[in-house]
Amino acid sequence: MNCPFCGESRTEVTDTRPVPGNNCIRRRRECKACRKRFTTYETLHLTAPKVVKRDGRREPFDADKLRRSIEVATAKRPIPEGAIGAVVEAVELGVMSVRKQEMDSVRIGQAVMRELEKLDQVAYVRFASVYKNFQTAGAFRELVEGIGGHPDGGDDKQLPLDIDE
Repeated sequence: MNCPFCGESRTEVTDTRPVPGNNCIRRRRECKACRKRFTTYETLHLTAPKVVKRDGRREPFDADKLRRSIEVATAKRPIPEGAIGAVVEAVELGVMSVRKQEMDSVRIGQAVMRELEKLDQVAYVRFASVYKNFQTAGAFRELVEGIGGHPDGGDDKQLPLDIDE
């Protein structure tokens, strides 16, 4: 690691700590040349599988795209601070834990719907209405009538998300 002040490549780690809830490591460093201290953060970067769309296209998994779609579904809903990030993180962890090079977008959509149904029923219906592309009002009605069919006593901390059924 080069010193951001003088560019020296000889630096020493003086302290290492995990950052709670961030899956990264904070390292305090000191430059051997100018003696100034600075902080670096190390994060793990995994290669995500390609997402196979319904029309056969393949594209890289994009957590930002997932976040945007969840934000649209939860717009103007009383969602707790950080809940969207938790859903994105849970789904992303599930995607990353699959040991395949490709994954169907259907599996990702199902995982998002399971998480949204636990979080907010209106957001769940909004996401499902786009994801499932309903052709009839009856199909939409079946979805709405099926809400709440799952007991709340389930394990909400189930990680990694069971995305590869």
